[in-house]
Amino acid sequence: MPNRLRTFSLSALLALCLALPAWAADPSATLLDLHQQRLATQRSLAAFFMFNGMEGDQRYARMIDESLQLARSRLDKLGELPGESSKALATRLAQEWQGYENDLKTLVSTLKTQGFTDLQPVADLAERNRQLMELSGELHARIQRESAFSVPPLTQQSREQSLLMQDIALDYASRSASVGATFFGGNEGKAIDELAEQFSAGLARLEEAPANTAETRQGLQAVGTKWRYIEKSLKNYNENSVPFVISKYSDRIIEALEVLSAQYAAQSL
Repeated sequence: MPNRLRTFSLSALLALCLALPAWAADPSATLLDLHQQRLATQRSLAAFFMFNGMEGDQRYARMIDESLQLARSRLDKLGELPGESSKALATRLAQEWQGYENDLKTLVSTLKTQGFTDLQPVADLAERNRQLMELSGELHARIQRESAFSVPPLTQQSREQSLLMQDIALDYASRSASVGATFFGGNEGKAIDELAEQFSAGLARLEEAPANTAETRQGLQAVGTKWRYIEKSLKNYNENSVPFVISKYSDRIIEALEVLSAQYAAQSL
């Protein structure tokens, strides 16, 4: 009887493991994919404004394509989710994303052929982007609730810094493009200097975290060095327009932050 019971228990455990969805083994991977999808979504719109403002510079057309491909691949990787609510949100996100992607590609094509675009389609695209970010943020929170898993604090803070840096780059590119003399930035109407102050404060909190290791301190130093190069320009954004510099360095800062967040995640910090 004990042997039969042991055999039954092992069989039942195996069956339970096989029945679990793939995400359950590592919910952190799903949340990372969603974070990267959010970053790529914002980068695609920032690249569009750079493409417009820099008179059709093809490097930004390539950046749009790369960002759209990355966002789509991360969205497709989400796969099975922990609950019905998160599944419904993911379905909505995929549908909204398709519309956003189509609209962005249409506007890029228009800029390439006409050299300009009407104001309303750009406003509609910016609004779709805002709704996408709200929906993906809601999905991120819902996955954590339904999976009973939370992204570790420093990992989450560093990812939030990445998103904030991308938002700053998007707002700066939008202002520089001046599409129809209209600004399409988000962030609840916050000025770029306010966002820069917010980024500086967030970076300081990360630097002061007692849990930092020699490795993460080195990562923070890499972020800080790049940030200080553009910080003054952002805090005095009305004095000089340097969209190329901000775009270039924001990409570098985000790359360094993503390395840092991976270091935090590896140590469950």
